[in-house]
Amino acid sequence: MQDTVEGEMSAFAMSNKFRIGLIQLMVSSAKLENLNRARKLVKEAAEQKAKVVVLPECFNSPYGTKCFPEYAEKIPGESSQVLSEAAKECGIYLVGGSIPEEDGGKLYNTCMVFGPDGSLLLKHRKIHLFNIDVPGKIRFQESETLSPGSSYSVFDTPFCRIGVGICYDLRFAELAQIYTQKGCHLLVYPGAFNMTTGPAHWELLQRGRAVDNQVYVATASPARDEKASYVAWGHSTVVSPWGDVLAKAGSEETIVYADIDMQHLTDVRQQIPLHTQKRHDLYKVTAIQEG
Repeated sequence: MQDTVEGEMSAFAMSNKFRIGLIQLMVSSAKLENLNRARKLVKEAAEQKAKVVVLPECFNSPYGTKCFPEYAEKIPGESSQVLSEAAKECGIYLVGGSIPEEDGGKLYNTCMVFGPDGSLLLKHRKIHLFNIDVPGKIRFQESETLSPGSSYSVFDTPFCRIGVGICYDLRFAELAQIYTQKGCHLLVYPGAFNMTTGPAHWELLQRGRAVDNQVYVATASPARDEKASYVAWGHSTVVSPWGDVLAKAGSEETIVYADIDMQHLTDVRQQIPLHTQKRHDLYKVTAIQEG
């Protein structure tokens, strides 16, 4: 597969700048409370001129293998209805974090994206399941209850093309490369790194994906709840194609804003023309499935 990123500013019209809002939500065990709180904060972000708003991973339920079956719902369902209504009410593109989804007797960690008219643009099921074991610190096995997705997730806006991953998907450089080959300029990862992996790798991975592909990278984490069984690191972040951290939260509930500047992306790619200098005669990253 050849890169399509140079001169690709795609067939759709593009504005030079737009604002993204990342909602770092304090998630409780009460689903309705989480949904209502998320809707309120989405509206607040839209009032601050955010055109793309992102919720965190598992925004409607606690994050944990024991919680996934309890909180799982079908799509469409209660959570998707709230997200659809919020996107339409605010006239924004809403990357709905993720929820535990039940479909055909299987459970998935699923992100829904809605357009300004409230329509469902895509459904991304987490491709890479979070199975780690760091002795003395953390063991977590999503595969005990979840099944992996097998689809790429890209959507167009009037501002740019956006690729979606969930949390652990961020660690896999090949996925980001394929999204870039597909013409994405912004990669969005709702995620919930923990108190072991967060300090070590959260920002490092985002800056790496941004610099390697010369794209913007945005992540939205739950706020940190020290009493939860799984404690999220927080620090929702936006990184530029140059690798600069444009905005970063702390651990508390908040909304982080940054301007995505398409001219800056173009300038970076012209100054360091990685995409025209790749040696396709020696190596390539290829999408095996297009679904």
